[in-house]
Amino acid sequence: MIELFPSDWTDYELIDSGGFEKLERFGRYTLRRPEPQAIWNKTLSENEWGRLPHAWFKRSKGKDSSDNERGEWRQKSSMPDQWFVEYQYKQMKLKFRLGMTSFKHVGLFPEQAANWNFIYDKVKSIPSQKPKVLNLFAYTGGASVAACAAGADVTHVDSVKQVVTWARENMEASGMDGIRWIVEDALKFVNREVKRGKRYHGIVLDPPAYGRGPDGEKWVLEENIAPLMEACSKLLEPNDGFLILNLYSMGFSAVIANNLLMSYFPQADSIEYGELLVTEKSGKNLPLSVFARF
Repeated sequence: MIELFPSDWTDYELIDSGGFEKLERFGRYTLRRPEPQAIWNKTLSENEWGRLPHAWFKRSKGKDSSDNERGEWRQKSSMPDQWFVEYQYKQMKLKFRLGMTSFKHVGLFPEQAANWNFIYDKVKSIPSQKPKVLNLFAYTGGASVAACAAGADVTHVDSVKQVVTWARENMEASGMDGIRWIVEDALKFVNREVKRGKRYHGIVLDPPAYGRGPDGEKWVLEENIAPLMEACSKLLEPNDGFLILNLYSMGFSAVIANNLLMSYFPQADSIEYGELLVTEKSGKNLPLSVFARF
């Protein structure tokens, strides 16, 4: 299955990609940044790639392999350090604060809009008056505010205090409140919730390939995904529940994501799995993550 990016989002556009880079418009501003998946040739000329962006990301040249994703932004005088974009689907109206980070990110993964729509629809379809949704590795909270917009009681978990604060700003900018904020290692949190006998109607997982918890806990996707899924299988309501697993690790395919869900959620009905894509002006599709969900 291929899940295409919603074509009616006016505040985001993939203008071009290629040469291990992508050229994108977020609201009024165009950014140029690295993209390891874009191994093909660019459609636009290098002159246009140099003229169009308001800001562009320059990688560091550190010797340490951990510096591969680090760098700095260079920007025109007209480019602010922070700005907002909006997203709408049915009755859901979201607003996100963007900013340029030293890891090339801007606080939003646009391809996830397809999952936000899925979350909104699933929460709305659950008979419970206030469905409980758990968002793990929740970053700046796109999935959290989508679930909140649909009427869910949301618990947002991330190990980095600064991005949890950022997520709170997105909730407030979207005119919402009531999300529960947790700064903790995801695996520790779910294991504790299992011991407490907690249940959730929806679980969203977006684990990185590598990461650190707030107390230095080491996260390695290949080593930790199995115990995490095992714990989540004990947290999800057996009826009317939904789950999304999103993976950005280039070593993991959609088939692997599907197999994980089949293994730990044998009761799942009609698992969807595939790639999340964004289509650029020339018609090329840029794959940005794999997913499995039910």
